[in-house]
Amino acid sequence: MAQLVYIVDDEAHILQLVSLGLQDAGFETKAFSDGESFLRAIDKRLPHAVVLDWMMPQPDGMALLRMLRTREDTRPLPILMLTAKNEEFDRVLGLEVGADDYIAKPFSVKELGARVKAALRRGEYLSQKPKANKTLCHGNLVMDLERHKVKKGDETIELTLKEFQILKTLMENKGRAFSRDMLLDAVWGVDYYGDGRTVDVHIRYLRQKIEDTPDEPKYILTVRGVGYRFCEEEPKL
Repeated sequence: MAQLVYIVDDEAHILQLVSLGLQDAGFETKAFSDGESFLRAIDKRLPHAVVLDWMMPQPDGMALLRMLRTREDTRPLPILMLTAKNEEFDRVLGLEVGADDYIAKPFSVKELGARVKAALRRGEYLSQKPKANKTLCHGNLVMDLERHKVKKGDETIELTLKEFQILKTLMENKGRAFSRDMLLDAVWGVDYYGDGRTVDVHIRYLRQKIEDTPDEPKYILTVRGVGYRFCEEEPKL
């Protein structure tokens, strides 16, 4: 059975172009011209992936992305942002909120199909990885991998999907230095066309959320000339 992709865009010609392109790539598609009809459909049937336009009448693509990442049932969905916004700030913002990929208009239909397949492969890979540890702990910092929650003491820390994946990667490999490219491959996948600045931005936001003093981190340490590592020594509480 073909995998189902929901496409959300308020431009009829884009909906038709993306639908036909993804169908040629072997997907089943369903198109929506507004966010409300898309949300109603999500409640009835979950797709395998979502291609989401940013610039639409409210709820726009960014609002929909935030909604999907806060819901338990839609949080793991591969979501690709399709938008005319192509500034670095916009790309970083989309990825920061939780998009798995960011595709600027005008775009190649074949490349879009390849990126949807790559996002689905990453999701399948992550779901098949053995879950030996259900929680990761370091001092009073605790990651609940099954519930997708992070707590620091009694405080619940709200992380985006990418922040959660970065923290998980580093905590599972305490003491190991990761270059920016290694983190890009581990979190965004080898098919992602980004650079190390994306990692730096996410690390900065992550430190602001989990560190007592972000400028003097005790959890996520900078390895000069390399990248980042998670502290091996348990902190004194």
